[in-house]
Amino acid sequence: MPKDSITSDQRPEDLQPLKVTVAPNGAHKTTQDHPELPTTIDDIAVTAQKCADAGAHELHLHVRDSDQKHSLDPGLYREAMSSVSEMAPDLRIQITTEAAGIYSVDAQFETLKTLAPTAASVSVREMARDEDIARQVYRFAQDAGTHIQHILYDQNDIYAYKAWLAEGVIAQTQRDVLLVLGQYAPPTTAQVQTIPQMLAALDREMSSWTVCAFGPTEQQVLRAVLRMNGHVRVGFENNLYRENGKLLRDNTESVSLVVQHANQLGRPLSKKVQVS
Repeated sequence: MPKDSITSDQRPEDLQPLKVTVAPNGAHKTTQDHPELPTTIDDIAVTAQKCADAGAHELHLHVRDSDQKHSLDPGLYREAMSSVSEMAPDLRIQITTEAAGIYSVDAQFETLKTLAPTAASVSVREMARDEDIARQVYRFAQDAGTHIQHILYDQNDIYAYKAWLAEGVIAQTQRDVLLVLGQYAPPTTAQVQTIPQMLAALDREMSSWTVCAFGPTEQQVLRAVLRMNGHVRVGFENNLYRENGKLLRDNTESVSLVVQHANQLGRPLSKKVQVS
């Protein structure tokens, strides 16, 4: 059986160590949506520390400008990465290259080249806007040792990802995927039944798979992912609410809930290491 099985009826002894990623802000929400949503670098660093203490292994990092707007500014990224590393030294940092309707593929590539981060998320759909530059992005990441997580929103994204794998545009060593369930606009709540559909379309063309889920069904969906040996991404980027419809206290509560689910299931957490 492959390390990341799609079987939903796992015995506790078959469950692989879980990696928990936290996405505390995203590109769109502000403190008007939730007062505990971090937008300043100081607030992001404090949130990162609290989430690491609650069990998170990785921070999916977005930075904002002074107006709380989404930014890919390398200077802001460097400052944020330094602050997070100081506050939470065992928390891995994955930067986003999200365009958010603002940035071109070329601009996304410039940020990646300037920073050459340890890890970054890349939307296949956004890269497909300029395939020539996309090829450069993936080649640069491979050469720079940047771990890429491919963001997949639907089966069309999966087919594009698999085609690029077959062509060698995406290296076989870069097969980490994030499956996004639900969406911002129009607002669509994540559904558990989407998971096996997307995994079937992937046909095991992944070395690791993670799920994030929009809306108050987040924890329900992630409980299913835990049973299926996938990894999870939680946080205010995708959801602000408990299953009962009340606002979550903060990002730490999101992390704590999924860690609690893992403990109840008997699924171990991955070991943390000091990030250099």
